[in-house]
Amino acid sequence: MRFPLRHVPWNRIAAACILVLAFGVITPASAGQPEWAVIDGDARRGAELIQQFGCGGCHVVPGVGGAHGDVGPPLTRFGERIYIAGMLRNTPPNLVRWLRDPQGVVAGNAMPNMGVTEAEARDMAAYLYTLR
Repeated sequence: MRFPLRHVPWNRIAAACILVLAFGVITPASAGQPEWAVIDGDARRGAELIQQFGCGGCHVVPGVGGAHGDVGPPLTRFGERIYIAGMLRNTPPNLVRWLRDPQGVVAGNAMPNMGVTEAEARDMAAYLYTLR
């Protein structure tokens, strides 16, 4: 059985498409709220902590003095990345988890456990999400 195109409710289809597009476009990031805000971190303090913990000895970290290491991957544009460590989805809870216990996420990887607290990890993550 064929359905004639002239009976297709194009106005309803168009309205549904507009709603779907609007729902997909209006996200916290596009509404002016940075993605890292969901982790309740302080990006300025995070940059200080990244320097204090010596992350720049292994990573290039834009905006952090002396962070020119080449052991780990550069953290340039970290806020746009899809994965952490090539296998963990880049979400605020996963990033906090990774910063606190990288060996618990991927045993034997090159990143050491540094004794980062939950609050420190949130601040560091907040800074990393500003790197776009």
